[in-house]
Amino acid sequence: MGISERREREKIERRKVILSCAKELILLQGVERVSMEEIARKAELSKATVYLYFSGKEVLFNEICEESARVFVEHFKPIMETGLIGLEALKCFWRTYVTMFGNSDDMIIIFQVHNYLDSNPHDFLLKEQIGSPHVNAILDVMKTLIDQCKTEGVFDPALNSDMATRLLLSMFSMIVENATRMPLEARKSPAVVEEMANAFQIIIRGFAREGIDRSVLNITANL
Repeated sequence: MGISERREREKIERRKVILSCAKELILLQGVERVSMEEIARKAELSKATVYLYFSGKEVLFNEICEESARVFVEHFKPIMETGLIGLEALKCFWRTYVTMFGNSDDMIIIFQVHNYLDSNPHDFLLKEQIGSPHVNAILDVMKTLIDQCKTEGVFDPALNSDMATRLLLSMFSMIVENATRMPLEARKSPAVVEEMANAFQIIIRGFAREGIDRSVLNITANL
């Protein structure tokens, strides 16, 4: 292996270490409290070195969020390719979310970081530059499924799909925010999952058209 190839591999590995340390700190103390200096210290690098790889905290966090969102999109994509649409696909979307919430930290990372970036009064142009294609893909899927449920006659045809998507996102974000206040070992407890199930079910029933058989809206069946 040549010198240039070795240096490139070292850069890739150092970048992975920075991202990994940042994720650990986010999970331990919450995204708001994590600084570039702390990330550098945990990665055993200088702060200047961290800035060579990421021009700022928002850029670094956005990449973490994108990576976690990519994992979800790739996990859910095969389900979409089976041809499921509407309510059945929405049920699978929910089950995929809960499965991943229980098996990894990616779902906690997505909502913590997304909330931070969305609420942070940072330069709008920077947000446009860094972009979030995989996060946007998740939101697009949610909106598409809601639209399909309206077409199927399950949801109220007057339902604003954009508003409904934001409401679901806010619900997931709120529960994740509550979970992050708990000790690490309690964040994925049955009580947290049950809270998710109840909140999701209440919202979905609120989307339903008048007169529909409510039993078909049992999103959490066979969870």
